[in-house]
Amino acid sequence: MKLWRLSREPHVALDGAGAEKFGGRYSSAGRPVVSLASEAGLAVLVALRYLLPDRLDAESDHLLGWTSVDAVPERIADDLPRPAIIACVDEWLDTRRSLLAAIRSKVLPEADVILMNPRHPEAERVPPLVTRPFSFAECLHRPPMLDVYRCR
Repeated sequence: MKLWRLSREPHVALDGAGAEKFGGRYSSAGRPVVSLASEAGLAVLVALRYLLPDRLDAESDHLLGWTSVDAVPERIADDLPRPAIIACVDEWLDTRRSLLAAIRSKVLPEADVILMNPRHPEAERVPPLVTRPFSFAECLHRPPMLDVYRCR
């Protein structure tokens, strides 16, 4: 399974340190978890939600990366209230019963957020991300034909 992540260069490690320190969308602080995406486009959309509007044109150190994992994610119900989802994910992390968990994305419901438990015994076998530079300014530039199509 190919998993995607868009992050700033200092945060490219798959260690879950950010979520451990601050908590994640689906987990409580104090538990490391790595958030990945089932699709590259979802990784970009999720990162875009957290980017300040005035930073879109700024040069950045963002990297789009992927890794390959030979594991089937455990499905987390996404139709529960947020506190119940966090409780489910926290319990999944604490028991270490699987390397990956999947929850349907709120940003793009056709794709999944894939959570990886860096404390699971199999986590040490997950290869580091293969990355390339990513620029929001290049990705979201004004298309040259916009005015032509807008007039029709």
